[in-house]
Amino acid sequence: MVENKLVHSPLITYGSMLTLLSFTPPFVILMWYTNVHADGSILKTFNHLRENGLQGLIDIWPKPTAIAGKLIICYALFEAALQLLLPGKTVEGPISPTGHRPVYKANGMAAYAVTLITYISLWWFGIFNPAIVYDHLGEILSTLIFGSLVFCVLLYIKGHVAPSSTDSGSSGNIIVDFYWGMELYPRIGKHFDIKVFTNCRFGMMSWAVLAVTYCIKQHEEYGRVSDSMLVNTILMLVYVTKFFWWEAGYWNTMDIAHDRAGFYICWGCLVWVPSIYTSPGMYLVKQPVNLGLQLALYILVAGLLCIYINYDCDRQRQEFRRTNGKCTVWGKTPSKIVAAYTTTSGEKKTSLLLTSGWWGLARHFHYVPEILAAFFWSVPALFNHFIPYFYVIFLIILLLDRAKRDDDRCKAKYGKYWKLYCEKVPYRVIPGIY
Repeated sequence: MVENKLVHSPLITYGSMLTLLSFTPPFVILMWYTNVHADGSILKTFNHLRENGLQGLIDIWPKPTAIAGKLIICYALFEAALQLLLPGKTVEGPISPTGHRPVYKANGMAAYAVTLITYISLWWFGIFNPAIVYDHLGEILSTLIFGSLVFCVLLYIKGHVAPSSTDSGSSGNIIVDFYWGMELYPRIGKHFDIKVFTNCRFGMMSWAVLAVTYCIKQHEEYGRVSDSMLVNTILMLVYVTKFFWWEAGYWNTMDIAHDRAGFYICWGCLVWVPSIYTSPGMYLVKQPVNLGLQLALYILVAGLLCIYINYDCDRQRQEFRRTNGKCTVWGKTPSKIVAAYTTTSGEKKTSLLLTSGWWGLARHFHYVPEILAAFFWSVPALFNHFIPYFYVIFLIILLLDRAKRDDDRCKAKYGKYWKLYCEKVPYRVIPGIY
């Protein structure tokens, strides 16, 4: 069975689920329209909707097209083939509540390198112009919106009739099951992990592919790439490179190890990531900003530092787990709490909770450099419009909610040991503040 305990009150939980199910699809289209056709001005888009009402939204919503479908299918099949065929080290995920331990093939960095080299080579040798992706972006997003909803319905049905592991089940509520998902580790066959595909190989990979696309489109449009676009693109590509370098560590996070495969995670990674996470670059295509060398370098260095700290936080915890605490953290033996817990099958297990290094500053300190990095790849747009900063605002809300959900889950899992951990590391995200 799915855990029925809600982090928020039922009214907030069901209200937020229905709100996100209803409003995220049109919001994706409005984000695209504002950046591509309204000069990045929310006011222009608002006035259009105020004057034309619902018909105004229908008028700007592109219809799914055959070319959009072909582009999506080719990309998806290419990434699926790389996921299955490229060699990689065998990596075990964390033990699930039912005692199941998933096994993965860690070939993300190879898939990332092959994808970018292939994409840039197709452009360089004149075989495929990535500007086509930008020119058909509205149709691509529209096709993804509807196609991914169908995909989530199929996941819901699969969870009922053919679950891949014991980590599955129904809450008894169709909305909850569709939104949060039925299965923790859905697979096609033994080796094709659906969440690795949606989250990593489609969603995160599309972030890098679209970042390159926006650069190429701006060059085609203006004959050069602005320094603001370069800073934005470099920082986003470094961040995504960091992600794939650390991909095996991602498989231990909430997204994979706790959140089930439903609308929230899968539709989010298939549609929301390509459209919203890339939106600062999407804005800059037609609204280039000239920063000047000095300001561009300041922003670039600050962004790179934040990405490095974010990486080092994850590396520190991963090394601590890999060595079972027998390592050094900031040159010292790490302080830790040995926390006992019981799986749903009644098996007794222990986990080590790191309480020093970055993880001694706050329980989720790694979110601070992640949010700051997002700010630094958005700020090259400067402050003519608000829309380049929507992603940063969204990320703050997402990560603060995730920190609360993670804390509540760990409190239920570890009990008195979590209380002891919170006494030792009292701040949730921002040291000394929150």
